[in-house]
Amino acid sequence: MKPPKPINIIGLQINLEWENPSENVRKIQSWIEPIEGADLIVLPEMFSTGFSMNAKTFAFENEIVLNWMKECSLKKGLALCGSLSIEENGNYFNRFYFIEGGEIKHSYDKRHLFSLAKEEDVYSAGSERLIFSFKGWRICPLICYDLRFPVWSRNREEYDLLLYVANWPERRILAWDTLLRARAIENMAIVVGINRVGLDGNGIEHCGHSVIIDAMGTTIAQIEPWKEGALEAELTKEGIEKARKKFGFLEDRDDFICPGLPEVKE
Repeated sequence: MKPPKPINIIGLQINLEWENPSENVRKIQSWIEPIEGADLIVLPEMFSTGFSMNAKTFAFENEIVLNWMKECSLKKGLALCGSLSIEENGNYFNRFYFIEGGEIKHSYDKRHLFSLAKEEDVYSAGSERLIFSFKGWRICPLICYDLRFPVWSRNREEYDLLLYVANWPERRILAWDTLLRARAIENMAIVVGINRVGLDGNGIEHCGHSVIIDAMGTTIAQIEPWKEGALEAELTKEGIEKARKKFGFLEDRDDFICPGLPEVKE
């Protein structure tokens, strides 16, 4: 079987306007409009509002933002992903959406809610991890605080690309840098981490540090801290496959199963 073709991925490290969906969509649209040849564009966590606990206030407007994602995906002929605060049956979720061809193809609800911000008082936690295929790549999307919990991202050779969208604060950026590299090395997968920049409505600074890291922990691409920008890379699976074949680290794993992770059929 031939390996899948490379994919062109772009992550947008942007300064989100606090609780201002229309302005954030306008800004993101201006970044996306000139892009050509991309397969996937990745937006930060809660890209329409910033990391807001006012989910009820923006539930309806974020449905409009979701429709914009569909239209943008269809118009540009690419996949678009990021997370929004969404209401469903009276509950609110910090939900990652993967949009392709104008349709919602996949969604994932943030599993680990950030207790320091009392996220669990507003949002319901997800119960299932998601792994899906896109152009021959197996992708596992996770959201911000999920990064601190390695069992949830444990790779049993199920995925090739681990994708984090975030509003990770500058005051703990060392943890972001360190854990992204650790997740790549321990799971022998490419890791993409897309974070915002700027000051949010709670007075918290964000410095970005968006990055793409290969399966051996080497940086493929990164954006200058504090600045808005587009993180671009052409990703190939050859390096992943060679590393896994040469070292076989994933084959030495334990067999324990985490709740929420489906058992892998050998």
